[in-house]
Amino acid sequence: MFITSNKGAQVTSIVFLLTASLLMAGCEQRSSTAAPPPQTAAEVVVVNVEAQPVELTTKLPGRTSAYRIAEIRPQVNGLIMKRQFTEGADVKAGEVLYQIDPASFQAALDNAKAALNRSKANLPAVQLRAERSKRLVSKKAVSQQTYDDAKAALNQALADIQYYQAMVETAKINLNYTHITSPISGRIGRSNFTDGAIVTAYQPTALATVQQLDPIYVDVPQSTVQMLHLKQRMEAGDLNQNGSNQEQVSIIMEDGSTYPLHGKFQFRDVTVDPTTASVLLRVEVPNPDGTLLPGMFVQVVMKEGDSEHAIIIPQQAVFRDRKGTPIVMIVDSNNTVQQRVITIDRVLGDKWLVKSGIKAGERIIVEGLQKAHPGDAVKVISAQAHVPEQKKSTELSTNQIADRAEGEA
Repeated sequence: MFITSNKGAQVTSIVFLLTASLLMAGCEQRSSTAAPPPQTAAEVVVVNVEAQPVELTTKLPGRTSAYRIAEIRPQVNGLIMKRQFTEGADVKAGEVLYQIDPASFQAALDNAKAALNRSKANLPAVQLRAERSKRLVSKKAVSQQTYDDAKAALNQALADIQYYQAMVETAKINLNYTHITSPISGRIGRSNFTDGAIVTAYQPTALATVQQLDPIYVDVPQSTVQMLHLKQRMEAGDLNQNGSNQEQVSIIMEDGSTYPLHGKFQFRDVTVDPTTASVLLRVEVPNPDGTLLPGMFVQVVMKEGDSEHAIIIPQQAVFRDRKGTPIVMIVDSNNTVQQRVITIDRVLGDKWLVKSGIKAGERIIVEGLQKAHPGDAVKVISAQAHVPEQKKSTELSTNQIADRAEGEA
């Protein structure tokens, strides 16, 4: 009996202890559920938006073309005796390129000279006859008809002299045309005819082509949309073209290198190409070393003008929703996050040029976007005082931010 009583007391004690433990655990759980720990405001890094002057440029594709082009064609018929230039070489204006057989043209010149001399030899006798007839007709010694015939013969002799003088000049010109010369200085291409070829005056196929390459033109098509957009910005006062070297142009070569010399904007064509809806801009570029050749593809960086109050923000501050709309998060004066839809003009290096949506003096979030929700109060850290930390793997992706922005909208 005594042993049994002791065992019962032990069981009672164990049940009591278990019950007390369960009660204490339940109290602790109710206590933790009722009083959660206070949350701290998320830290975000911001930059102040400032209006600043910036020079705006645009990059357009273009192709080079020769400053002057001369297609060499014969001006008389004949046989090419000799080509007197090296293909691909530089030639000077007036340099002989081809020699046409001059024999027949020399004969024509000699014949014209002989005819001229014959006419000049007959002139004194005709003049004397006319003078005598003039004296005698006043004395009624000869008829008026005789005098008129003598005067007509004199006029005809003078006209013959003029005619044969013109024939001599024509023969000289044709003889000189047998020496086919370059009308301009430049670089000549390949010859389309060889020695011994028969050519005709002003034939459709050129013997060769000479192109002046220094300076050289770059023809740049600009869409009418770009042209109208630029005009509207100038009329609105957002852009001015009164800066220095406004017409100066930079050239980027096909391999991505920058051409060492600057070009100069010449003019904008007045006719729109209906197939491309663009107008042609012409740029003149120095080419002393002949680096640029006609037909090369280049890119032209042209100055649009100066924007005195441009809004430029870091690219990292902008994310896009599923529709591609650019969005930024700003922090207002109460340190509350707000979402803004912006309109972007273009990229400037690692920044965006903003047309609308934000203004100078506002603060935009550049780091901590994954923790910033519209309407939340945040702790602001200036970008100048912030030391960037290594990017953590727990940060949200751009798509996640976009999903969150659409959900909150």
